[in-house]
Parts: sequence; C-alpha cells; structure tokens
Amino acid sequence: MPTYITLLNWTDQGVRDYKDTAKRAETFGAAAQKIGAKLLNIYWTVGPYDLVAIVEAPDDETATAALLHLGGVGNIRSTTLRAFGQGEMERIIAKATV
Repeated sequence: MPTYITLLNWTDQGVRDYKDTAKRAETFGAAAQKIGAKLLNIYWTVGPYDLVAIVEAPDDETATAALLHLGGVGNIRSTTLRAFGQGEMERIIAKATV
C-alpha cells in the first residue's frame, strides 16, 4: 500500500491546545481508518516541523481525503510526500531502464 510522509506544523489554534495533541493524534488515526487510510505512526519533533506522520492509503485520493479532514479541524498545516519503499523503487528503476 502506498506510504505518505506528512510534515506537520501546528497552527496558532493547535499550539494553544498543545495539551490535547496526543488525543488529537488518536482521533486522526480513527478518522483516517474510516476514510480508508491508516496512521502508521506519528512523531512529535523538534526543528522546522512540529510533528511527522506516516500514513498508508490505497491511493492518492484516499490519502488526500484523510489529510484534508485532518487539516480541516484547524490545528495543523501539512506538507505531504509520497514515499517509495525499496521494492517499489526497484520496480520504478526497472521501468525506467527499458
């Protein structure tokens, strides 16, 4: 299943309610599951991003729907990267070397 790495920053609202961040992560995981995606892990980070989420979804549309839902709550802004595992990259390279 495709993997997405999502770099998250709190909005002003999100940082004001920082005490609820772990609960919000659980809520997002449950909502993502209902949409058809899966929150594999979430990390709270120090540096240019406040959190990093690893999400699996069957396709870009499902991943985008889950992340739109997350952003729509108003606590974060996101930047999402489509990630490719080693097996996927090997298949990509095989197609590129025709």
